Amino acid sequence: MIDGPYFVLTVLGVLGTGLVAGVFCAFSTFVMKGLAALPPAQGVAAMQAVNVAAVTPAFMIVFLGSAVLCAVLAVVTFVLWPDEGTVELLLGSALYLFGSFGVTMVANVPRNDALAKLEPGTAEASARWTAYVREWTAWNHVRAVASAAASVSYLLALA
Repeated sequence: MIDGPYFVLTVLGVLGTGLVAGVFCAFSTFVMKGLAALPPAQGVAAMQAVNVAAVTPAFMIVFLGSAVLCAVLAVVTFVLWPDEGTVELLLGSALYLFGSFGVTMVANVPRNDALAKLEPGTAEASARWTAYVREWTAWNHVRAVASAAASVSYLLALA
């Protein structure tokens, strides 16, 4: 069984990846639907405001902190190669680092950056809004599932 500081790191991994999964799940299940129901100018302006507000210390500590924690867990697992939980720990780390953090960097952030450059009331913003919502939400589903699966994987490593 995993014990000591390694146990604490794994429990923090469960908590961090689970919290991130919850945030992404909320966006996938109702926030984006609510924004999509607004007229395009209002939806664009609201999402621009959300994207600015998201970069707060509270969320960034959980989101980036979980990425660092997952990387540490992966390295420690490779170094210690425990008798139990190795596969689950490495899988949890990979799911979060690639499926959540990685997808954020290569799929969601570039879309957010492109949206930030648009003027909400313009024809261009209106024309791009529907595709933005569809694509951003699809990638967000990936992030939500990957984060939740990472949390479950870490939990299984503790069992």
